[in-house]
Amino acid sequence: MKQGWLIYNQKDAKENHAYIDWFVKEADLQQLHLELIYQEDITIGIINNQNTILIKDQQVNLPTFAVVRTINPILSDHLEACGVRVFNSANTSELCNHKSKTYQAVHKLDIPMVDTIFAQRLQLTDHPPMHFPFVIKESTGRGGQQVFLISDQQDWHTFKDELLSTDIVIQSARVQHGKDVRVFVVGQTIIGAVLRENLYDFRANFKLGGTATWYPLHATEQKLIQKIINHFNFDMVGIDFLLDENGKLLFNEIEDVVGSRTLSYVSEINLLQKYVTHIKMNI
Repeated sequence: MKQGWLIYNQKDAKENHAYIDWFVKEADLQQLHLELIYQEDITIGIINNQNTILIKDQQVNLPTFAVVRTINPILSDHLEACGVRVFNSANTSELCNHKSKTYQAVHKLDIPMVDTIFAQRLQLTDHPPMHFPFVIKESTGRGGQQVFLISDQQDWHTFKDELLSTDIVIQSARVQHGKDVRVFVVGQTIIGAVLRENLYDFRANFKLGGTATWYPLHATEQKLIQKIINHFNFDMVGIDFLLDENGKLLFNEIEDVVGSRTLSYVSEINLLQKYVTHIKMNI
């Protein structure tokens, strides 16, 4: 039986224990052994001129594969350097977890998106970089955190100083507020999509109080999404789109450590079963 690591940080593992149990069970059903490993227990580096991975300061037999469910491209890169097949890859992790890099890469595919400015926090002055309303967010943020809707000059003064990250993204907010479409992808296959809506917040994230309904993708939307999928080497991701005033999809971001809460809520699709099948086929 092939051995794999399921890597979480301790805080997220506690919050997602049911999902972890489900993941381990699905792996076992397909003759894969998946062991939960806490990121905090892992030491990586070059010791005695050798790429080294320690667990609780001890040498261990490395697994065939690792599913990294925490944002740590350096860890993913080091695992790959040690011969471990990583899901998602280090390249995917680095791209998806830096919004500026994501937008630049997807723009090359001629995918529509809102006007976007890349900046650094120390560049921000009292003069707003585009017309109100717009959104300001950290390039490395996720889950709707460190994202602020700027409606006027007062908002700009209030929120620009609350950002912590160096790299900043500023985007036009001339879209349908509190709505987005998340498309779930395994390998090069679109599994399904959900419409996320929030009546009380401009962010549609399910964890921020939003609701979710099944979103039937029409042929033109599928073609647009497939163009992104075919260009990258995804294992399992969520691709998020905003909606313009006419309901047209506008690319927003790619979620590397994507869950399946909303898809399970609106359908009977077993996303982890499909993901484990993909993993088995690729090891």
